[in-house]
Formats: sequence, structure tokens, C-alpha cells
Amino acid sequence: MIIDAIIPALDEEEALPGVLRELAATAVRQVVVVDNGSRDRTVEVARAGGAEVVAEAQRGYGAACLRGIAACRAHTPPPDVLVFLDADASSDPAEVARLVAPIAAGAADFVIGSRTLPGATVERGSLSPPQRGGNLVAAFMIRALYGVRASDLGPFRAIRFDALDRLDMRDRDWGWTAEMQVKAIRRGLRTVEVPASWRRRRGGKSKISGTVKGVIGAGYKILTTIGRHARG
Repeated sequence: MIIDAIIPALDEEEALPGVLRELAATAVRQVVVVDNGSRDRTVEVARAGGAEVVAEAQRGYGAACLRGIAACRAHTPPPDVLVFLDADASSDPAEVARLVAPIAAGAADFVIGSRTLPGATVERGSLSPPQRGGNLVAAFMIRALYGVRASDLGPFRAIRFDALDRLDMRDRDWGWTAEMQVKAIRRGLRTVEVPASWRRRRGGKSKISGTVKGVIGAGYKILTTIGRHARG
């Protein structure tokens, strides 16, 4: 099973080298770092760490993910599975094997690394109160509107490449993770949650929890995305 990893990155020169070193010890074939307009040395440290670097000029988490998918599609051969994780070292790359195991076993098309399931290790201070509260509200909405239990909307996730194509992903900013989860429900993808660790970022500044505007903006977009797709 061929696994590629996509890492959106914006000014993450401090944490990214460690993420790439940890990924090098996994079964990931190729890491694609999508530079979303960094003004620091993100591009240089990504290349030094062995990653393929592509640029996405339009700011936005979803825009960066879409650009990474396009880059992976050009690989020969294209991957069977894509893993998404952040550049700040909050996810533990050593858990890639746990994340893709249900797909490798033929039991899932889409796997979400949940920070709230039993067995998940969450470092103190790695999730802010607004993040925890927003996550609870989003999970409640998914259950209420779609009839499916969800415990987390975490960014550490794996999906079969052919299943991802069925989702026709379009969101270009913070609604990306929510869009993927609710579209997976609507299109009948076999979705599994597994416990995933969550660590404090290893440098740099959060683009969401680091500002009040980021928290409010991301929360609003996630919740409206969940509601909008329920009406389809």
C-alpha cells in the first residue's frame, strides 16, 4: 500500500524539521509540504528534510490541501492512501501506522485520528478551551444532523485516494475537515475513528488558537459547513 503525506505549512520553520524526521521512520513514501506563503525558512527546511515542496499562493488550509492532492496525483504511481497532518508537530507521526491500519485491513475508507477517544494522549495545554468546546459542538451537530457519532474533527487523518475523489472536496479554508467528514457520511464511506495523540506545538504560532479572530472565524466556518451540507 503506497502512502503519501500532505502537510500544509505557513511559517513553520521551527517545528517542521522534527515532523519530517519522525515521518522518515514511517511507511510514508513521499511527504508533500504545501507552502502557503511562508515568510520564514519553511521552504528551505522542508527541502532539507527530504520533502517535496509545492506552493499555494491563496491563503487557506483547504487551498493548501487541494494543492497537495494535485501534487500527489502526479506521482508515479499515485498513492493508495493520503495522510494529512499539521506542520506544528501537534500530531505524532509515529501513529501513522495506527491511522492507516483499518484501511490496510480493508475495514475503512477514511480514518480520523481522534483526540478524545480512550487511549488518546493529549498534552496539557495543547487544546485550548475554545477548541475543546467547538469540537464538542461540532460533534453534536454531526450526530444531530447526520445520525452518526463523531468524537473529533482533528486534522490527523487518512483516506483512500479513490475515496477522496468521490468527495469532490471544494472548501479552501477552515471548513475543510468538516466538509470531508460530512461528505464521507453522505457518500457512504466507511469511516473509523482511532485514538490519536495531541502535543503542544513545537514552535511558531497557531493560525487559529493564537488569535481571537482565528478561533471565531474557524469555529463559524466549521459549524456552517456542517449545517450547509446537511441540506443537500
